[in-house]
Amino acid sequence: MGAADATMSADDSFKITPNLEANVSMRDDLKTAEVVIDESTALSRGLRARHTTMIALGGALGSGLIIGTGSALASAGPAPILICYSVVGFVVWIMLTGLCEMGTYLPIPEGFTGYASRFVDPALGFALGWSYWLKYSISTPNQLTAVALVLQYWVPAEKLNPGVFIAIFLVIIILINYIGVKFFGEFEFWLSSAKVATLVGVILLSLILACGGGPDHDAKGFRYWHNPGAFKEFDAKGDLGRFLGVWNTMGTAAFAYLSTEFIGVTVGEAQNPRKTIPRAARLIFYRILFFYVLSVFFLGMLVPYDSKELAFATKQSTSAAASPFVVAIVLAGIKVLPGILNACILIFVFSAAISDLYISSRTLYGLAQNGKAPRFLARTDRRGVPIPALAVSAFIALLAFMNASSDSKVVFGYFVNCITMFGLIVWCCIILSHIKFVQARKAQDIPMLHYRAPLGIWGSWFAFVFCVLVALTKNFKVFIHTKSTGNFDYKNFIVGYIAIPVFLFFFTYYKVVYRTQGIRASEADLYTGLAEVELHERKWAEKERADELREKSKFAIFYRRYVSWLF
Repeated sequence: MGAADATMSADDSFKITPNLEANVSMRDDLKTAEVVIDESTALSRGLRARHTTMIALGGALGSGLIIGTGSALASAGPAPILICYSVVGFVVWIMLTGLCEMGTYLPIPEGFTGYASRFVDPALGFALGWSYWLKYSISTPNQLTAVALVLQYWVPAEKLNPGVFIAIFLVIIILINYIGVKFFGEFEFWLSSAKVATLVGVILLSLILACGGGPDHDAKGFRYWHNPGAFKEFDAKGDLGRFLGVWNTMGTAAFAYLSTEFIGVTVGEAQNPRKTIPRAARLIFYRILFFYVLSVFFLGMLVPYDSKELAFATKQSTSAAASPFVVAIVLAGIKVLPGILNACILIFVFSAAISDLYISSRTLYGLAQNGKAPRFLARTDRRGVPIPALAVSAFIALLAFMNASSDSKVVFGYFVNCITMFGLIVWCCIILSHIKFVQARKAQDIPMLHYRAPLGIWGSWFAFVFCVLVALTKNFKVFIHTKSTGNFDYKNFIVGYIAIPVFLFFFTYYKVVYRTQGIRASEADLYTGLAEVELHERKWAEKERADELREKSKFAIFYRRYVSWLF
């Protein structure tokens, strides 16, 4: 630790006392530090830049877009979904750039839970880690249930119990996660590529249909923005009703963008993270904004919010009938594509199930590495796969069998509501960690040499306030007493807000038991693990120079210079 004075806290993290000479000594030590890595608890850096980028993109593109936009359009109209998906996309970009700034300076196996512990409060890292693990532990069986429901499009539940499909796909996703991070990265890369290809096809088809290229040759344009209208009043008349329609859609948009923070989990296994993480975060934003905003824009042109088919679709389970894009295809008179799109939806939810189990196991591993979970969960095999953490997360996924009955479809919807709140809490914690990181960097006079969030600390403050407001008010419908909403909806109130007391319980428990204190900016640990990162970066730079010298084919040179930046 050089000349720095360090003390061990209850959670085994170090606090560095403010000392300018210590900081200078630390920087010098990093150049010649001997790094000792425990292979039994070390992850494998097997994710390449294209893996990191496409996995993060694939994790964000899921059923929230292909299905969830239908209920949003039916309840609010085309203008609110365009506004909300754009605004939430902007906030997500701020969150991602802040996470990227921390991840490029110090990519650690714990991901953003480690940043919360180092820069804010160890209790916050504890609460964030367990809440994030709980979110994906619920999400994994949720996605498995969605897989079974999608397959019912071809095989009805009356002919074959959905539990059979759940069992088959559960085994498959466990095996994919068990084989190793390199195979996982490659497999998820191609599944995510299929997602991208599907959405590109949907966007192009939507453009063609909006311009009158469908079988009906009806160029709809902005017809449905005028009749029935761009805004649908929500439980009130006039401007208030239109505003409530917009705000009610914020929660749906947030659910659609969940998992974009996935890149914060992969930093510990990414090759050359100081180069790949900024590239991934930068490109992910543009791609997500392109897919989401254009998709909902064309959807509002093709389907009126008062369509009988749309109203019917939003009452269905997760299947092709539940997708508003299928409604657009049906309204255009195309009869072949619903089955094809349903197969694409199957790829969406299957890929999401794989990613959710991966995130769940790596989050649990990170907690154990940081002393916030039993130590045996930090063990890895010789390939760098955290087997104990994977086993525990896979065991929780058995909850999917509870959703095999018809009654549990209601529980499926409750899970989505609960997951959204956990996701918003995670975003708030990531943004707060970035704010504290910037303050610590300035207090310790450390220049940012690799990547800096474009909007800085003020952008993070804006995103933090926005996420808090959405989290507290996204379920405002349960408090409205009208003919359409009826009495107080206590069930949706519980599942919609249960994440907040759970998070506060974790935070309070750790703070009381270990008597932790908030981290001062001048004492934040900005160095532990940095030597390993510097060593890895130097070795990777040498490898890249050697690869460039060995390149002989013109195609290899062309790919590296002009194509590789896409991945």
